[in-house]
Amino acid sequence: MSGFRIRTDACNLDFLALGAVVHRLDPGVVPFRKARTFDIHVSGGEYNVAAALADCFRLRTGIATAMVHYGIGELVQARIRETGVTPFYKWFEHDGVRGPNIATVYSDRGHGVRAPVVFYNRANEAGALLKPGDFDWANLLAGGVRWFHSGGIFAALSPTTSELIVEGMQAARAAGAVISFDLNYRPKLWAPFGGLTRAQQVLRRVVGQVDALIGNEEDLQHGLGIAGPEVAAKSKLDPDSFFQMIDRTVEQFPNIKIVATTLRDVHSTNRHDWAAVLWLEGKKYVSPTCHMDVLDRIGGGDGFAAGLIYGLLSGRSVDEALRLGWAHGALLTTFHGDVTMASLAEVESFAKGGSARVQR
Repeated sequence: MSGFRIRTDACNLDFLALGAVVHRLDPGVVPFRKARTFDIHVSGGEYNVAAALADCFRLRTGIATAMVHYGIGELVQARIRETGVTPFYKWFEHDGVRGPNIATVYSDRGHGVRAPVVFYNRANEAGALLKPGDFDWANLLAGGVRWFHSGGIFAALSPTTSELIVEGMQAARAAGAVISFDLNYRPKLWAPFGGLTRAQQVLRRVVGQVDALIGNEEDLQHGLGIAGPEVAAKSKLDPDSFFQMIDRTVEQFPNIKIVATTLRDVHSTNRHDWAAVLWLEGKKYVSPTCHMDVLDRIGGGDGFAAGLIYGLLSGRSVDEALRLGWAHGALLTTFHGDVTMASLAEVESFAKGGSARVQR
């Protein structure tokens, strides 16, 4: 890893995420229009990575986010404490009627030929009110941080959140951290703020700051405006088309040292083929392919990011790091909710080719 370096000295935090936390209402396989009960999951594209790195991989992680003084805020805080993530909150007061709120995400799991459905209530969301100056980065980073991470979902919430991301990235870079960003392009979130054109303007500015980029073909095409390959891939698991897009991406963003993504071929809601690829300073790596029986697909990409980052932070080989991300992402789809329930031993075993035979 010639130009890519990770701090090895003692730091207070191995990993710091910046993003919004949400609560997800999950009626299981029942469509929401017919739901009578639901589970509550605490989630967030950036938080999920921090939670997995703390709970499964036992690293010291933090989340810089918005928090609200009311009951749902208390519920979210409790879940964050359970995962072992250190919170850095910008506090907001709820007016008892309108907010500001912790956003609500609604998603049923679908089943078989019926796809999962996700929609949002992010009205008056506290996370969208975050802006530059809300966090004292000098104090927050004073003890050292090895890796800083944010994502496109947070960038899409308002005109000020992307500015805060850039501010945080610049402070973290000055503190010696690796900077990563998950594009996570979501058309529904960008629609109120200028749609595709605005998304590309914002995301291209942010990506100009990063060392490690996570995103699939759709993210690169729509989020960054990178042209896709002229010849269609032989299958959704063929890495060649993605590597072509990576070459075009790094031509436009020479600051990027790493690009990684998962490859998923969806046969039905509950049957996927799953692989992952990684580009690191011109070298290409491809994971094995596995056939997954999916319980809940939400959060699989965040699980991949967490395993990959753990592998790199812990000094594993690049191939090992990719396999850990691939394995953890696959395992995460076997749990309810967005946050990992895997153990490191389970991830290590599957990454090395372990099976689902009963453990006695």
